[in-house]
Amino acid sequence: MGSRIEHRTEFSAGLAAVVAAVSGEEALQARLEELGGDNAKLLSYTANGDVVRFELQHGINAARLPQAVRALHKGDLIVRRNEEWRSSGDGYVGTIDVNVSGVPGEIAARTSLKPEGEHVRSLTDGEVTVRIPLFGGKIESVVAEQVTTLLRREAEFTARWLAEHA
Repeated sequence: MGSRIEHRTEFSAGLAAVVAAVSGEEALQARLEELGGDNAKLLSYTANGDVVRFELQHGINAARLPQAVRALHKGDLIVRRNEEWRSSGDGYVGTIDVNVSGVPGEIAARTSLKPEGEHVRSLTDGEVTVRIPLFGGKIESVVAEQVTTLLRREAEFTARWLAEHA
């Protein structure tokens, strides 16, 4: 079945500034530098009208992995994250697909950015799926917890970015 991911936050800025902070090339580079882990890279980036696509690479050192994951995967993890952002009329919608090297499974999520008064509300909801008999559910819950923590840290980074650049 999979483990659910859900994260909500609110930004005190206009929609255009928030979109630039979550999907702009300069902001992505800065976010990767601060939060991306080992070997973090912006692998590709294209912006065409109101559609932005990019691929990020995050690295997780094996020593920092939970024991349950280290027991099944030897070595560092390389995480590839593809995102697409597009205008949805009253806001923006993002799709996120994540694959982890050597792990049979994926993470898929959808994010929306909608203006509400002087704020922009962000809602991310998705699912972690790990296809390993007996252990998949345990790993899914660990990964879902880690993803939720990353989303919280990225939201904190975005709020700081907006305060400094908007």
